Amino acid sequence: MLDRARFVRVLGVLVLTFATAGLGGGAVSAATSATSAFRSRALNSRLHFLIELPNGYDTSGVRYPVIYFLHGLPAGPTSYQTLAWVEGTLEATGHEAILVIPQAASSGSSDPEYHDWGPGKNWETALAAELPKYIDAHYRTIANRNGRAIIGLSAGGYGATILGVHHPNEYAVIESWSGYFRPTDETGEKTLDVGSKADNDNASVHALLAQLKTQFRRYPTFFGFYVGKSDPTFVADNARLDRELTAARVSHLFELYAGGHTTALWQAHATAWLTLALDHLHAPATS
Repeated sequence: MLDRARFVRVLGVLVLTFATAGLGGGAVSAATSATSAFRSRALNSRLHFLIELPNGYDTSGVRYPVIYFLHGLPAGPTSYQTLAWVEGTLEATGHEAILVIPQAASSGSSDPEYHDWGPGKNWETALAAELPKYIDAHYRTIANRNGRAIIGLSAGGYGATILGVHHPNEYAVIESWSGYFRPTDETGEKTLDVGSKADNDNASVHALLAQLKTQFRRYPTFFGFYVGKSDPTFVADNARLDRELTAARVSHLFELYAGGHTTALWQAHATAWLTLALDHLHAPATS
């Protein structure tokens, strides 16, 4: 596992930053945020997303790392907008990055589990292939894996992990906040059958363990997953993955926190978790 002393140091720096920030100084200028969309061939519809651009983006000439942040399921077509609070948290890290929060459900598909189900319902392809391609083409990004993190909470934590594992050439950072590691039904308690045995294995992070050591060696990846000790559903799955990765000697960071499956938990630790992610991406650089 990763050195937890480093994790503690990050938390200490954040505490000091917030303490000194309140002692004086001018106000921090707000970043620019907007809702946008593009036509997705994988979904045969428009895919909407929130995007936050760093302060000074229009005139800086700088290319920025990108955080893709996935929401929980089941959900509606506008549920991604409930994560707008992540924008302020990103600013609090002191890092400059582009934040993209995409739609991951529709009125006809409330719990697609970040999976490719067939024509017009291929959510993995839309989010892990089409979306980064669109963002790189329309914004000044660091357009390679060293400039991309994929993060999610609850079902979005599963989505971030499975998409990150399936697309190692796309993301250098994977984080799961109170997520799980195999597709589930809407209760989160039963494993979802997505088709054949091969399909089910490919949708389970547990079943992909054998490839991760080699994959993470070829594509160095920061993989962090965090869960509340009182989470009513996902503690066991997180602890299981920690044991499996430790036994396989696959680098990762696993942390348990006081709290349940709540926004309060995520907001309390989001700045530290985002800082860890951004510390493992390339810093903004001039074009």
